[in-house]
Amino acid sequence: MKKTVLIALVILISSAKLVAGDLNNDIIALAKIYKNFMFRNEPTESTFNQINNISSKELVDVKKIIREMITTNNKLSTDEFLKLPDESTLKYLLIVRNVDWNMLEDKPKDNITVINDLIEKQINRYELIDCYYGMLFAGIGNKNQPFDMSKTNFEMYKYNLKDDTEKAIFFFEAMSLCGINIWGYMNIANPPNYKAAMENINKFPKFDGQPYYQYTDFGFEDFKMEIEKGKGKVSYKTYYLNKFYDTLLSHLECLSQNKKDDESRTDLLLGSILREKKYYQYSKKTKILESLFTEVKK
Repeated sequence: MKKTVLIALVILISSAKLVAGDLNNDIIALAKIYKNFMFRNEPTESTFNQINNISSKELVDVKKIIREMITTNNKLSTDEFLKLPDESTLKYLLIVRNVDWNMLEDKPKDNITVINDLIEKQINRYELIDCYYGMLFAGIGNKNQPFDMSKTNFEMYKYNLKDDTEKAIFFFEAMSLCGINIWGYMNIANPPNYKAAMENINKFPKFDGQPYYQYTDFGFEDFKMEIEKGKGKVSYKTYYLNKFYDTLLSHLECLSQNKKDDESRTDLLLGSILREKKYYQYSKKTKILESLFTEVKK
């Protein structure tokens, strides 16, 4: 009897190891596919077949999302993908991303070690959400060209976001994509290409029916997390509000080039956090921000 129980236990342990091995291999396969096709490379039918053949039940939603993220002219900006997945799916997506990061290292760790460490780790929900929307908006930007979200209205109450922090994470990731699309025109071109930058600003999405700059719900408690790989934990508000202020100031600079845009310039100044001095501490351009309303009063 004892021998029978022992044999059964060995079989159960062996089966569990096989299942874990299959899951790990499937995660690595998805990470490789994501790494190879997340930018401009076009996946083949063979790539999609490989995704379809991934059988781990834990990854059913993950592989659907990864498939869309590598697809040209994808549907990531529809409610189906904008809605936040369950936390298990979020965690496996973060693991896929971290395995992708690991494979890009000069001296990568063993991928199985990376996976096991993350599976056992308790990961903050905000970090999971930031990872998801970071990947999602990267997929929108990389795979839907040319950039144009002028007809997009993000209705954030639809996306399973629980509080102002989660909504801000969504907003900041969307605006990171938007900011990237004007950064070069404002910072690399000499002199700045105001016309091209403004054309792209006019292609920014709306949020709950309002222009992007009217989103001001940033009163949530700050927290720290690792946003860029290898740079350690940083203040979330400092990282993202600094970038957002840069976008607002670029927009303001574009509108300052023509007298006919004076009314739009005033709307931007008074309708955004450009007027919110309590947030200036998070920007590296505090002196510029503090000078804005002195300038308006003249």
